[in-house]
Amino acid sequence: MAESTLSTKATDTEESEQKPKVSREQLRDAIGIFVYIKPYKWSLIIGLFLLSISSLVFMAFPYLIGEMVDTASGDGELGLTIKQLGLLMLGVLVAQSFVSYFRVLLFAQVSERGIADVRKAVFARLLALPISFFEKNRSGELISRITADVEKLYSAFSITIAEFLRQVLILVFGVTFIMIRVPKLSLIMLATFPVVVVGAIFFGRIVRKLSKKRQEELAETNNVLSESIQSIQSVKAYVNEWLERKRYGKAQDRTVEVSLGYARARAAFSVFIITFLFGALFFIIYQAALMVQAGTLDPGDLLEFALYTAILGGAIAGLGNFYTQLIGAIGATERIRDILREPTEPILIGSLEEDQQMVKAIPLAGNVSFKNINFSYPTRPDMQVMKNLSLDIAAGERVALVGPSGAGKSTIVQMLLRFYEGYEGEILVDGKEIRSLDLGGYRANLGIVPQEVMLFAGTIADNISYGKPNATQAEIEKAAEEANALEFIQRFPEGLQTMVGERGVKLSGGQRQRIAIARALLKDPTILLLDEATSSLDAESERVVQEALDRLMEGRTSIVIAHRLATIKDVDRIFVIEGGEVVEAGTHDELSALPDGLYNSLAKLQFENV
Repeated sequence: MAESTLSTKATDTEESEQKPKVSREQLRDAIGIFVYIKPYKWSLIIGLFLLSISSLVFMAFPYLIGEMVDTASGDGELGLTIKQLGLLMLGVLVAQSFVSYFRVLLFAQVSERGIADVRKAVFARLLALPISFFEKNRSGELISRITADVEKLYSAFSITIAEFLRQVLILVFGVTFIMIRVPKLSLIMLATFPVVVVGAIFFGRIVRKLSKKRQEELAETNNVLSESIQSIQSVKAYVNEWLERKRYGKAQDRTVEVSLGYARARAAFSVFIITFLFGALFFIIYQAALMVQAGTLDPGDLLEFALYTAILGGAIAGLGNFYTQLIGAIGATERIRDILREPTEPILIGSLEEDQQMVKAIPLAGNVSFKNINFSYPTRPDMQVMKNLSLDIAAGERVALVGPSGAGKSTIVQMLLRFYEGYEGEILVDGKEIRSLDLGGYRANLGIVPQEVMLFAGTIADNISYGKPNATQAEIEKAAEEANALEFIQRFPEGLQTMVGERGVKLSGGQRQRIAIARALLKDPTILLLDEATSSLDAESERVVQEALDRLMEGRTSIVIAHRLATIKDVDRIFVIEGGEVVEAGTHDELSALPDGLYNSLAKLQFENV
């Protein structure tokens, strides 16, 4: 395991070192994410047009100021008075403000709506990914991708790209004006460009790698935060608040260290730009002063050139800064694009229109067969969980899976749910291999009541209707009544509209179980899966929940995972699983009669200790 980890890290390091060599491919991939602003292309196009107008209008100021100086000395070109030039400059300023206002609004619409679409797309992709993906990636890291990484992209969409283009336009217009007005000095100034471009490429590569590393460290801090909050009861029970503070503090310290490295790289780039650029600027001004002294350049032209040069210097410095920000955004959004490229389950996520058709269940009777199944988890390929496992369940039959922990009971349920599909052998439902069935329509036939019920932070009605989102109030109440839940629900002042709190913390374990049973009843599945649904309940809660479960299992194929054998004595058949194989099968009485059987041993241990 350690070797594998080291190998993985080494591979990651090699890939990281090689990335600058494929920067064109990465840039092309990054540009692909702009497909999410395509629906708002006209706002973008108009915004870019206004941006061009704004930049062009802005470049009129140095010329008008120079003209004002020349007019004051009697050498004006336009034949206007100083007052007229002042009014003209005021008009240009008003036009600039008007254009800039609408440009900002248009870019805001593109960025806000585009980023919302990116978040929706990433979330939809996450929902469509297989269970194995979530086993390999921690929730805190995934949350970081949708928040921190997308926020980085939002900054690029909303500000950086517009300002980057603005600086480019200012640079183009400014150079054009200078070359027309003062061609000799423009050649000296343009000689500085190649050095700046080379420096931008060099620093851009460094900044991109540090930006991605910073996002990874931020994701790690989110992991610690997420784990601590989700396990807060364990933290407090073991008085380990200090330990969690220490873990979070170390994660934050690592983030600060990487962030400071990122800031140092950007600062070094700024120093490079300022030192080289303004050194060149001072030299150019010196040359211009000599030309004025020699009488080959008017004072107004000198002032005009100095203003243009200062503006261009600021544009180049800004260009370098925004370039590093864009490169940083590319590094931060690589992980977003990784999610969007992940292969999904074969399930269609359609539009979210209110009249969208609900997923339709494929008509199934509920006959289930596992034939010679061999399987290892994708995250643990070296450990075989199932070894030539075979079993048959008739439609409407109630069966139980028992055996020691780690025998493969829960894996059978997960494979029936098609959480994992990389297995050898066949899993048949009504004689059809489940991998050949439409995934959504197939899963619509299955209902599950897990050991640890996860409720959503909504109302009781919301959680019950999760099994059938378009259910009526009467249907929800009927399901709650059949689940033996309506009585305790009606004791709440808000009834079915009672908020259950995050993960259902405001309800007891027995109440949560009955909500889950009501949810399954409302779904009315063909095949019911019960994963130790009563193992963590007290005697009274277990009795009430068991009554509801018995009602739920009537007339449908039911597969029960149980450690407490007393709860499964009345099922039609029991499969005893050990080491990924079915070692015994029969009724409770039949298996209890096997003196050397595993079930008999388990039964003796439990019933003798009662």
